[in-house]
Amino acid sequence: MKVQEIDSHEHAEKEAKSKEAERTVASTTRTRKQRRRVLLRFAMVFLVIAALLFGIPYYLHSRSHESTDDAFIDGHIIAISPRVSGHVAQVYVTDNQWVRKGDRLVDLDPADFQVRLAAAEAALTAAKASQRTGSVGVDLTTITTSADLDGARANVAAAKAAVEAAKAQAGAARSLHDQAKAQVAIAAAALDQARAEVGSAAAEHRRDAEDLKRYRKMETARIISGRDVDHAVAAEQATAANLTAAEKAVETHRSMLVQARAALKTAADNLRRAKAQVAASQAQFQQAASRLAAAQSAPKQVEQSRSRAAVLLAEVDKAKAGAAQARLNLSYTHITAPADGYVTKRAVEPGQFVQMGQSLLAIVPKSVWVTANFKETQLTHMKPGQPVEIRVDAYPDVILRGHVDSIQRGTGSRFSLLPPENATGNYIKVVQRVPVKIIFDATEELDRVLLAPGLSVVPEVDISAEGSRVEKKKGVARSQ
Repeated sequence: MKVQEIDSHEHAEKEAKSKEAERTVASTTRTRKQRRRVLLRFAMVFLVIAALLFGIPYYLHSRSHESTDDAFIDGHIIAISPRVSGHVAQVYVTDNQWVRKGDRLVDLDPADFQVRLAAAEAALTAAKASQRTGSVGVDLTTITTSADLDGARANVAAAKAAVEAAKAQAGAARSLHDQAKAQVAIAAAALDQARAEVGSAAAEHRRDAEDLKRYRKMETARIISGRDVDHAVAAEQATAANLTAAEKAVETHRSMLVQARAALKTAADNLRRAKAQVAASQAQFQQAASRLAAAQSAPKQVEQSRSRAAVLLAEVDKAKAGAAQARLNLSYTHITAPADGYVTKRAVEPGQFVQMGQSLLAIVPKSVWVTANFKETQLTHMKPGQPVEIRVDAYPDVILRGHVDSIQRGTGSRFSLLPPENATGNYIKVVQRVPVKIIFDATEELDRVLLAPGLSVVPEVDISAEGSRVEKKKGVARSQ
């Protein structure tokens, strides 16, 4: 019994201690929760105050400034390439070397170009000699053709006069021939008349002769007197004389007819010779006219000669151009710097054969600026001349100053190699970016940093400033 009482008493004490411990833990837990609530309230109040202290200025700053991390240093990169092909004789520069405008960079072997220049100059000399010969030929052709033309005109005039004279002679010969022909007709008619008169005289003579015979018989018969016989003799002698005269007249007219026919033949021969002379004169006239026609081509010959001279002069100009080109090509063997800058990407060595247009090296001038690709929604209040703070990733502790120079008239995607065709397919609106050119202002910090094209920067534009009232500093180092 005593043992059971002792056990129960111990068990009761343990339960009392356990409950006391539970009450102590619960009290401690409540105390901690209360402390946590207080601390949480204080933290929330602190955060709200901190948010107000830092958020309001940030909000106000973000409303008056636009920034982008899509920006980089930009500048001119001048690619140097040969204008002629050839072997490299010497290279005068190395990478990252500073060169001045006009400094020699690379020399090509000039031997081939010197030979070509000598050949071009020889061709020019030959062309000039040919041109001088052509000029002399023009003068000679002008003089010769003028003389030939004058001589041909004189020959034509003489031949024409000869034709007129031959025609006149032919006309005179024809007139003489007609006269001779008429004389022949007259002589023939006279001969016929004389022959008729001979017949008549012969008849009368026969009659008177018969009468005389009868009268003589009658005289013998003493039928008529001697006086009648004498009359009959006188009549017979008269008719005999008439017959003789008629016969002589026939001979005379026959002779005259022969002479007239001879004169007619002579006139005919003269007429034929005159006609032949006319034909010969006309042939000579035709020859003279042909020579004149040929001589009248003198202006054409002179023009042709002048055309040849012009061609030769053009050949001279062509040879001059060839010589000038050869001289230029020889000068192109000396490659010089077109501007001040640093040599980069040298890819040429002595002895190397380079082609025309092959990239040898590049020159990067000091002139740089910032190309910042702002979203189109950031350009609402952005204007040229507004001030810009520029942070370069390579120099995080340096803040450079600048100003907006200009805004590109077109988005970057519009000028890409393959611009998007939004008029086809399903259209998804994408916020476009517009390149903005920012120029550095001259500051001491600008001289202490290295700004190379391609470096990443973060520009921040103060869009609250009036761009038209902000002074643009034109005399700025490292800007264009």
